[in-house]
Amino acid sequence: MSATNVPEAFPATLEIDYPDRELNRLTTAFRLLTVIPIGIILALISGPQSGGGQSHREIMLAGGGLVFLPTTLLLLFTRQYPRWWFNWNLELTRFSARVGAYLALLRDEYPSAEDEQAVHLMVAYPDPPESLSRWLPMVKWFLAIPHYVVLVFLGIAALCCVVIAWFAILFTGRYPRSLFDFVVGVFRWMLRVAAYAFLLTTDRYPPFGVSA
Repeated sequence: MSATNVPEAFPATLEIDYPDRELNRLTTAFRLLTVIPIGIILALISGPQSGGGQSHREIMLAGGGLVFLPTTLLLLFTRQYPRWWFNWNLELTRFSARVGAYLALLRDEYPSAEDEQAVHLMVAYPDPPESLSRWLPMVKWFLAIPHYVVLVFLGIAALCCVVIAWFAILFTGRYPRSLFDFVVGVFRWMLRVAAYAFLLTTDRYPPFGVSA
């Protein structure tokens, strides 16, 4: 296949290093408890905040802690996507992915609020006048509905995989590779949908698939 026929990579990628070693059985057994402190921190920065004034509450609207509604309006009226808003969205998404990977038993290092660790998440910064439509951000959340439906079922399947992996780690210390790849694939699919519908960093419709 020639280079011109190779499909362009989607501008949002996720890779999680497979832990090719024995995982910590103790923290795995009590993962729902050990994740609570970092989960509370994530909830505090992802949810609506009080006491910050109307403009601050607007930033925390719709997409949790993501700068979603102001970005939609800026793209609509000025064709701009401020870099610092993008950086906030990206770092919050990365932090959420690290917490999600820990909760799903994919890694047993405690999630860092800053370091990348073994969760490699990249989202390309867009060039709004060239690569983003003025009007499409208003309806992307709606156009992504087919993905939401599929992801509901995939999420249930991924949860079942995590439960099976929990028993496997307790008895063998290992996360079955096939289950690991599937759960990471579901996370990857969710990221692509988020990049399209809520981070608003691409107009390219997310592919239906869990592969890299």
